[in-house]
Amino acid sequence: MNWYPWLSQAYRQLVESHQQGRGHHALLLHANAGTGADVLIYGLSRWLMCQNKQEMKSCGKCHSCRLMMAETHPDWHIMSPEKGKTSIGVEMVRQITETLYRRSQQGGVKIVWLPSAEGLTDAAANALLKTLEEPPECTYFLLECQQPTSLLATLRSRCFYYFLPVPKAEGTLYWLQKQLPSISPNDAMTALKLSQGAPIAAEQLLQPEQWQIRKQFCQAIEQALDKRDALSLLPRLNHENAPQCLHWLISLLLDAVKWQRQAQSYCINQDQQTLIYQLSSMHTTAVLLQNINDWTYCRHQLLSVVGVNWELLLTEQLLNWEKQFNS
Repeated sequence: MNWYPWLSQAYRQLVESHQQGRGHHALLLHANAGTGADVLIYGLSRWLMCQNKQEMKSCGKCHSCRLMMAETHPDWHIMSPEKGKTSIGVEMVRQITETLYRRSQQGGVKIVWLPSAEGLTDAAANALLKTLEEPPECTYFLLECQQPTSLLATLRSRCFYYFLPVPKAEGTLYWLQKQLPSISPNDAMTALKLSQGAPIAAEQLLQPEQWQIRKQFCQAIEQALDKRDALSLLPRLNHENAPQCLHWLISLLLDAVKWQRQAQSYCINQDQQTLIYQLSSMHTTAVLLQNINDWTYCRHQLLSVVGVNWELLLTEQLLNWEKQFNS
């Protein structure tokens, strides 16, 4: 895995806690998507597994290091949903727990990595509690989450909570422009703001194909506003990327409110000022804020309601928005 410079301080703090005998057997790492939390977890796992540690670094040469680099270490367990499922069930927890109580195959530590702790069902989380409270010897649990409040309080209480913040914008912009030299500073800042400051997410958004999709979506909104035809946006929304497109739309509506308050410099979409002005001219602040609430709720339903009819939900919301165009 590629290492990212903004992870070094967190890595140093976590490793030092283990060197000083304060390392917790269960780490709950709270981080936004696109900050590289999985890379940090992997780096910490490498260090814990290493049989010949070089102070704060793993040696890269011992048998455990070679197995980790090949991703074939028998004592490194990844707990993630089975293929075709979105949650981690109690049976998987029981199977891994049984494995943990056996002797480690390499005679060293055992690690369980949960890339998304939110995926645990309540039954699975409860099954994990006893093991977290009384773990087998030399066993570590490394849990990642984006929304710790969605986890059982009893699960959180058995872990050492660590928040990985997004890096400062100045350093991130420098890193982005090194990765993508052809990207303008304006586009880099826009992508970073749309990604809540997460560098890797911003880099992915700035990839030519993805950035073009966003630009085309903004053009489609502009045309829909000109024609007073919000329903024309349905083909661009009714697909698996709808939540991301709605995130872009909501950010534009928020920018329109800022524009009305003479706060243009705080707009997220600095490359879409014509569209932001158009939105700000069409609605009052009260209507824009209601639109933001409506679209945020629509996005929440798409992401959280199992079996919801996306086309019907989006059509209803677009028709409601279209009525406001002509009121």
